[in-house]
Amino acid sequence: MAIEAREPPSQFVAKLRRALGGRAGWSGFALQILFVAFLLWIGYEVVANARANLAAQRVASGFGFLNNTAGFGVSQTLIPYSESDTYTRVFLVGLANTLLVAVVGIFFATILGFLVGLGRLSPNWLLAKIAGGYVELIRNLPLLFQILFWYLAVLGSLPNPRQSVSVLDAVFLSNRGLVIPKPIPHDGLAAFALAIVIAIIAAFALRSYARKALFDSGRVVRVWPWALGLIIGLPVIAMVIFGKPVTFEMPELKGFNFAGGSRVVPEFVALTLALSTYTAAFIAEIVRAGIQSVHKGQMEAGASLGLTRGSTLRLIVVPQALRVILPPLTNQYLNLTKNSSLAVAIGYPDLFSVFAGTTLSQTGQAIEIIAITMGVYLLISLITSAIMSFYGWRIGRSMGA
Repeated sequence: MAIEAREPPSQFVAKLRRALGGRAGWSGFALQILFVAFLLWIGYEVVANARANLAAQRVASGFGFLNNTAGFGVSQTLIPYSESDTYTRVFLVGLANTLLVAVVGIFFATILGFLVGLGRLSPNWLLAKIAGGYVELIRNLPLLFQILFWYLAVLGSLPNPRQSVSVLDAVFLSNRGLVIPKPIPHDGLAAFALAIVIAIIAAFALRSYARKALFDSGRVVRVWPWALGLIIGLPVIAMVIFGKPVTFEMPELKGFNFAGGSRVVPEFVALTLALSTYTAAFIAEIVRAGIQSVHKGQMEAGASLGLTRGSTLRLIVVPQALRVILPPLTNQYLNLTKNSSLAVAIGYPDLFSVFAGTTLSQTGQAIEIIAITMGVYLLISLITSAIMSFYGWRIGRSMGA
């Protein structure tokens, strides 16, 4: 009698799983397509309903208003602007002011945050307590309160221009803002800037060489004298050959205000100080947690090699801690950029103030203006995240992660 061969139970179960898995995969893909189609339909209905309501109320829609004349002034402009320019120009002016606050604020917040974070871990009892007090005080006060404090209590109490605080009769600080000499570019500026770029690149190359020598042979190479000589010497040589890169227009007190020079409005100073100090308190805790995540044996290993505490932190501990620090640090950069919209409280002409504020009140194009503003903040956040992700990838690659 012939005996029918049967498949082992394990093979039968594997075939059944593959069959069900294939069906489940196709059904999941179909559900995703249906979900995307549903979202598109919802978006279409929302837009169509909004346009119908605007048409019923005889409210204009579309982006044609961007070509209309703005008719209002802006207190701080990084690009040429006049009241006869269009709303598109207003948008660019506000965007430039927002980016300026974000970049300057991130720069100072990062430096101050790292210093305070390292201070909290200092073996010096007094320094650690001062750093801890700064963190606990600043991060527990509302940001809007701190902006108003810097603007009204600190800068608002400064003397008028006639009694302004002067530094070498070139820099003047008063309740009208900070007045500094205005640089006037000349023909030698391009060569001067190129010399600075070459010097910085050479300094980083020397730094990489010193790090490689340290890790390969334990030999400490003093780089800073050579780097300092390059950064100072190359621009000086460029000035000798190609002439002065810039001259400065000095401010002068005429009447009740200053003429000439460049004026930094007090709104910008207050907003930058508040954003930098507030964000630095959170960055300090991120830095402290990141450094403490590195095993203490790394510090002991650095000490056994004869490195100072500062050198051990800079060369061994902090590079390892950056992998822990970068993700929350990116969040703080995004928060600082978005928090700059609080500038409307003190009248600083950022994107939210001049575009989503004044422009919106004049044109009534709420949907278009809010959509543009949201899109710009989203784009800035995505670019910031991409830059920080790339930097984190470079760090992980250099450390063999």
